[in-house]
Amino acid sequence: MSMILSASVLRVRDGLPLSASTDHEQSTGVQECRKYFKMLSRKLAHLPDRCTLKTGRYNINFISSLGVSYMMLCTENYPNVLAFSFLDELQKEFITTYNVMKTNTAVRPYCFIEFDNFIQRTKQRYNNPRSLSTKINLSDMQTEIKLRPPYQIPMCELGSANGVTSAFSVDCKGAAKISSAHQRLEPATLSGIVAFILSLLCGALNLIRGFHAIESLLQSDGEDFNYIMAFFLGTAACLYQCYLLVYYTSWRNVKSFLTFGLICLCNMYLYELRNLWQLFFHVTVGAFVTLQTWLRQAQGKAPDYDV
Repeated sequence: MSMILSASVLRVRDGLPLSASTDHEQSTGVQECRKYFKMLSRKLAHLPDRCTLKTGRYNINFISSLGVSYMMLCTENYPNVLAFSFLDELQKEFITTYNVMKTNTAVRPYCFIEFDNFIQRTKQRYNNPRSLSTKINLSDMQTEIKLRPPYQIPMCELGSANGVTSAFSVDCKGAAKISSAHQRLEPATLSGIVAFILSLLCGALNLIRGFHAIESLLQSDGEDFNYIMAFFLGTAACLYQCYLLVYYTSWRNVKSFLTFGLICLCNMYLYELRNLWQLFFHVTVGAFVTLQTWLRQAQGKAPDYDV
């Protein structure tokens, strides 16, 4: 039978449990999953805001928002749309009931244990899907999950439990590296969007001037081929800056600074073909995009901690 077994509310920065359901099954498999709850709680600040961990017969799903994470354990065949709709209801109620100041200043575990009453009522509703009256919300959640599916956490990403390294760790090192490439960035700001558009504009200007330089070279041999290379290198650098601004990669900030250096070198070489205002515009845009890339960091990154 597909059902929700337990749920917890935790603080993201240090994994402090704020509230939890109390009537979960006591089977060996469920108790083993409780260990995964504890392991995940130590890594919440380093994980995306919507995740799933498959542990065989059970799934652990959680969402994070405003420094609080809402985690639940369900059977493997429990529908994703119901699981995340359940978590979404917990999140809305918790945010309405407790302000951010209370959650940030909490010092003892389960200080909001009274929230368990709402968790229990909601769990009962979702364990009997026919009684749900939120079909529109479920439809919206299903669309959202299709557009932005939860991140599937590999077992190796959990590290070790009780001081013993996971048996999956060695085999999954490569998978962990790959997963970092899918790290989500913080939402784009208005200045970031402007930087992206300006970088595209600079790339287009370089591309147009490069084609004109090719025409001039073919017609009169009066154009230096190195100028053509400088224009096209400038185009590639601008487009790569756009890529770094939008997508997360390893050594992202270093790549951005090196790309900005290439833009500066190209414009220094093109000094004779551009006036000071043109040079200033290209270099300034390159610096602006580099700054926006540095400011737009990965979601949830924070200094490591121990619970």
